[in-house]
Amino acid sequence: MPVPVPQQRGVLAAETPHGADLTVLVIEDDPAGSITGPELSAAAGTRVRIRTARNLTEAGRLLTDDVDCILLDLALPVPTATTAATAAPAAPDHRPEPAPGRADELAVLTHVLRIAPLHAVLVLTAQDDTELAAEAVRVGAQDYLFRGELDARVLSRAIRYAVERKRADLAQHQLTESGLRAQENARLERGLLPTPLLEGSDLSFAARYRPGRSRALLGGDFYDTVRTPDGTVHAMIGDVCGHGPDEAALGVELRIAWRALTLAGLCGDQLLSTLQQVLEHERQSEEIFATLCTVDIAPDGRRAGLCLAGHPAPLLARHGRPARLLPYEDGGPALGLLPRARWPRRQVELGAEWSLMMYTDGLIEGRVGAGSSQRLGQDGMVAMVNSRLEQGLTGEELLEAAVAEVRELNGGELTDDVAVLLLGRDPERIRRRGRSASRPGPVSTAPPATAPAAASVQRPPLYGP
Repeated sequence: MPVPVPQQRGVLAAETPHGADLTVLVIEDDPAGSITGPELSAAAGTRVRIRTARNLTEAGRLLTDDVDCILLDLALPVPTATTAATAAPAAPDHRPEPAPGRADELAVLTHVLRIAPLHAVLVLTAQDDTELAAEAVRVGAQDYLFRGELDARVLSRAIRYAVERKRADLAQHQLTESGLRAQENARLERGLLPTPLLEGSDLSFAARYRPGRSRALLGGDFYDTVRTPDGTVHAMIGDVCGHGPDEAALGVELRIAWRALTLAGLCGDQLLSTLQQVLEHERQSEEIFATLCTVDIAPDGRRAGLCLAGHPAPLLARHGRPARLLPYEDGGPALGLLPRARWPRRQVELGAEWSLMMYTDGLIEGRVGAGSSQRLGQDGMVAMVNSRLEQGLTGEELLEAAVAEVRELNGGELTDDVAVLLLGRDPERIRRRGRSASRPGPVSTAPPATAPAAASVQRPPLYGP
């Protein structure tokens, strides 16, 4: 009959609040009982409780959560059933295997380590078998003692050392695992961050993203930008309510769904209605919603369509004019609030030279002064951006300065996620690029290839009346 494996707790025995008292489980088959509690208590100056098990079956019953340390005699015989259980553990064991020829001698230790992975273990061995004692420590014991040199003072000190070493070993193991999980999460989150698809576009692009969660790369805010084959540049920014990993995952799902739907030719109300269906199927509860702002910029870069789903209106800065907020009155509700909602698409004239800033509410809900109840708000953000524009800042520099100033005004790190997206059109930059592209290159003598007939593609109208 296999030895029963006791239920192990999730914390080390030494970490539980036993005070200065110690409980030691002695596993040996000496009927005389060479170790007694009073002797240990006198040597340690504190109360030491001794439990004695004559075999591994009895040890399994006595191994409870209040045991601080196990004192194991390596000479203890191992029943056949125990050896089989040790050879095929129920859970993966990553401890080192005993050296060849030592497996039988350490079978009792490997069994105890398997059933008590969170307890400190001291082994007793013969004085002339130093190699076996060292091998026991390599396999997983915290220390070893020789039977011939055993006294209360040495044993008391060894027990306390073993408990503290086990605590340190477990802490180091947890720290290593935590570091590996953090690296894995960072790689995963970094892979989920958007890569704008703007090849062939004359528009400039910049973005800043700062999640509110500590040591995270992703938050509930999300954004994306793609250029479709007809030359239209589509951009969006959104915010899932909440700040946890579930909200971050939902934001990634919505962003990927938006990109797929946009590349498939959807826009405006049709796209947002489909995104709402995705949200309703993927959210954890019916109280979860998401705000969204989408723009689709015409191939000539002079006009755009705007849809708002409960999201703050973008900020438009034309050349030589102060930045201003785009109209918000025609916006619809946030995604996930109303089952049959509609989202009107508003036509916006951009002009020849402009910058369009899309943002989440984390940028405008920061405090103005440490301890202040006043928030920056949209008006404060407009004034701040205009001040930076007057200083000549554009693109990445403008966003970096804006986010830094918001943090400074808040008196420290922002608690909400922040995402800011900046698209711009600069005619001079476009002209320089055109001149560079029009420079004559090497003359080809190859005959021109016959171009295939263009396929007829039915697309929904991008711009309403």
